[in-house]
Amino acid sequence: MTVLWVIVALIVVAGFWLISAYNGLVRKRNMVREGWSGVEVQLKRRANLIPNLIETVKGYMGHERGVLEEVTRLRNHSLASQGPEEKGRAESRLSGVLGNIFALAENYPDLKASSNFLELQSSLSQVEEQIQLARRYYNGAVRALNNAVESFPNNLFATSLGFTQAEFFELEEPADRQVPQVNFS
Repeated sequence: MTVLWVIVALIVVAGFWLISAYNGLVRKRNMVREGWSGVEVQLKRRANLIPNLIETVKGYMGHERGVLEEVTRLRNHSLASQGPEEKGRAESRLSGVLGNIFALAENYPDLKASSNFLELQSSLSQVEEQIQLARRYYNGAVRALNNAVESFPNNLFATSLGFTQAEFFELEEPADRQVPQVNFS
């Protein structure tokens, strides 16, 4: 009879452990989803600032139209991209072209002195910082989920319960890992 109680106790303990491990994986997966949502919110905020920036710059940089059209095209591509990998590539290209606008603005003293441009520059700088924070949170949540999915003994049942590793939000170019310097003072 004692052997039966030991077996029942082991089954109950294993059941509680399985429930606890499953709930932990659910929490981690939800943190990844929350993190990705935060990244998308910040990228959307930046995308919403870009048309205002372009309109402000257009009046001063008439002959730089190609750069402005490229920013618009890349903004639309970024908004349409899905998933961390595709979104990372699109954001890398967009950040590079935005840097070109700010570099070109150095040649236009009136533009650099425009209050609209300075306000947009400040807003964009703040959004870039928020994007960096959101990326860091998302990648931390991905790391925690991936560690839980890959670690023993979770790896024995995680994939059969529908838990898979998540993608990190990485930038293609090492130089893109830096927050763009937006300074006109």
